[in-house]
Amino acid sequence: MPEFNLSNRIIKTEKPAFVAGIVNANSDSFWKESRGGYKLAKRLIEEKADLLDIGSESARPGSHYISEKDELKALIPLIRKIRKYSDIPISVDTRKKNVIKACVEEGADILNDISAMEDDPQMASYCAQAKIPVILMHKRKNPVIMQEYTEYNDIFSEVQDYLYSRINYTLDAGIDSSKIILDPGIGFAKDLKGNLILIKRAGELCQKKYPIMMALSRKSCLGQITGRPVSERLSATLAADLYSVMNGATFVRVHDVKETVDTLSVLAAILSV
Repeated sequence: MPEFNLSNRIIKTEKPAFVAGIVNANSDSFWKESRGGYKLAKRLIEEKADLLDIGSESARPGSHYISEKDELKALIPLIRKIRKYSDIPISVDTRKKNVIKACVEEGADILNDISAMEDDPQMASYCAQAKIPVILMHKRKNPVIMQEYTEYNDIFSEVQDYLYSRINYTLDAGIDSSKIILDPGIGFAKDLKGNLILIKRAGELCQKKYPIMMALSRKSCLGQITGRPVSERLSATLAADLYSVMNGATFVRVHDVKETVDTLSVLAAILSV
């Protein structure tokens, strides 16, 4: 039974991995069904998500970053509504210290930073002070140009070396090692082969010392494999997530919570025999 330390409690799940339901509080995410607010969050909670991952700044290829003011305008009212309904753990997808600070003050629990705390020099010290977990993701450059940087000599080693460097930065800032989650950044400055290598080997990253989050849901690499548009990539997502969990992933970040929960429930039943 996986468990993980938040700042003020330990969370557990009976599933083989934690299911993080995606709530995009914007109109720019690549999968329109993930766009929404409280109504979507409530549905994902009812579908038995273990946590919610909320963001208002799209990071899809080609997207542009938004202002701190616009992030807060979308996130704070949403977190307040969720907290009136549920104490479900909330991770916030942001690169800005002031945004995560305001969200934590409203009840958020985890930072999910696609820049691995590179973009805001004040981020790490705040997270250490607040004792919140951090998700460190690998990418190159920014979403506008990242798909121009997909060439690697050895993608697994280079992604791992980057994550080690960010782990050391995080530890030096005073964040406890038990509060670190790693994300190989599927779809962020990677081509199809690179994505597949990382999906296959993600469970090996950094000597298996840190929980791994896999964010594969309906991504373009699955469309490249199946030839399906984003609206028809559920089966491909479930297959990729199932493989990831069987090979060491502790968290899966998904749009389709109900179907993912069912898939992992079947896996748990099989493994229990």
